[in-house]
Amino acid sequence: MMKTISLTRLAGIVAALSTVLTGGCMVGPDYHRPPVATPATWKELPGWTEAQPAAERPKGDWWTAFNDPLIDELEPLVSVSNQTVRQNYANYQQALAEVRLARSALFPTIGITGSATRERSSTGNLSSSLVGRSGASSFQRINNAGSLEANASWAPDLWGLVRRNIEESAATAQASQATLANATLSEQIALANAVIDLRVTDANIDLLKHTVAAFEQSLRVVAEQDKAGTVPPSDLVSARTQLESAQSNLIALGVARAQYVHAIAVLVGRNPEELDVPTNTTLPTLPSIPLSVPSTLLERRPDIAAAERQMAAQNAAIGVAVAAYYPTISLSALDGFTQSPLNGLLHIANYVWSLGGQASETLFDGGQRSAQVDAAKASYDAALANYRGTVLTAFQGVENDLAGLRILAQQAEVLERAVRDATRGTEIARNEYEAGTVDFTTVATAQATQLSLQQTALNVQQTRLLDAASLIGDLGGGWSDSELADPRKAVQRQVSP
Repeated sequence: MMKTISLTRLAGIVAALSTVLTGGCMVGPDYHRPPVATPATWKELPGWTEAQPAAERPKGDWWTAFNDPLIDELEPLVSVSNQTVRQNYANYQQALAEVRLARSALFPTIGITGSATRERSSTGNLSSSLVGRSGASSFQRINNAGSLEANASWAPDLWGLVRRNIEESAATAQASQATLANATLSEQIALANAVIDLRVTDANIDLLKHTVAAFEQSLRVVAEQDKAGTVPPSDLVSARTQLESAQSNLIALGVARAQYVHAIAVLVGRNPEELDVPTNTTLPTLPSIPLSVPSTLLERRPDIAAAERQMAAQNAAIGVAVAAYYPTISLSALDGFTQSPLNGLLHIANYVWSLGGQASETLFDGGQRSAQVDAAKASYDAALANYRGTVLTAFQGVENDLAGLRILAQQAEVLERAVRDATRGTEIARNEYEAGTVDFTTVATAQATQLSLQQTALNVQQTRLLDAASLIGDLGGGWSDSELADPRKAVQRQVSP
């Protein structure tokens, strides 16, 4: 019972000191997010006004806007199976642990120490009547001793060093959380791009199969006319060469298709040989993406949030460096029992206690602390430049995507008409050749033009789909700055009773 009272008293003393001394000041600058010049509208959207909140805006399942079953099936796997995402998740968990580690410095360290010894000691020579033939001897006594003590030590955070460390660690953890979100979004966009590339490759394969069939028909017509002697032998060679070239291009597309399938497998955390994707020539739907004002982009993009939190961490690091100018104070206390011999250890007569304090201050360090403060300020300036650069790059990416979608939409309209005209031109040239009014070069040229325009149209549609996916990523996907959790509050909930 006496021991319990002593430990309670010790804990009460430490708690009282904590209450009094943790109200110290915090040196170093307080963090304020720096302003960034934000345009009111996107240049590529003339006449466009600020968007209103709408349910159809890109959410966490933004990929459903492409209406592709493979994308819908595989995208949810990225956040749980992609190895890049898993690596960033582990980094985030490490950052949370660092917050708890920094916060632990606010509290005293309390321990219990116990010891017991058993020793033999000499008390002098015995009387001569007890001395045997061997001569003088000594009497040996066995002694038992022991102690049971509680000790506590604490360095009060008078200048805010620990709190700045917590602030830095918390901001770093938030940056890590935003980096995790950014990695997830980036890998999801990469998966969407890979599926788009695969679908376009399948469409190209289908186009070349139809082209090969058309070229085979042309070769049969030329071969029949060659037998009849109505065309020069060069027509037969040209028709055969044209067919073989198309067949070669068709075979080559198999390599690209296999690589896209393998890329998709790796993005969802599978071995390349484990995934088999059936051929599907249906292209994903080009999504209609309601846009936010440029200022909203600062809150939607996780990479911007990560850069901003890194800047906050560097600002707190300045306070950590400044705190080195102030003295370090530590307190210690001991409370317990010690007794020799061991019997009666917990008796009040054996009760001991002590209180102590220590302070240290560096008087001269050759400019070390000044250099550390300057280095911390320079790191903050670098983080600030990185933040503003990230914002500018984000605006650039959105403008590029919008410009690409706008210009490519115009190109797609022209190509659609060109493909219709080229298809009609090929039919006319083939009929004229069969009628003997033109040579085969005219037919070959018309067929090559039609194939080239059809492939160009597919490539333009592919680029439009990729730009749409890129735009979703550049707008932050379904992420928002409000999703950042404050690790300090999470830790507070964990340590509070």
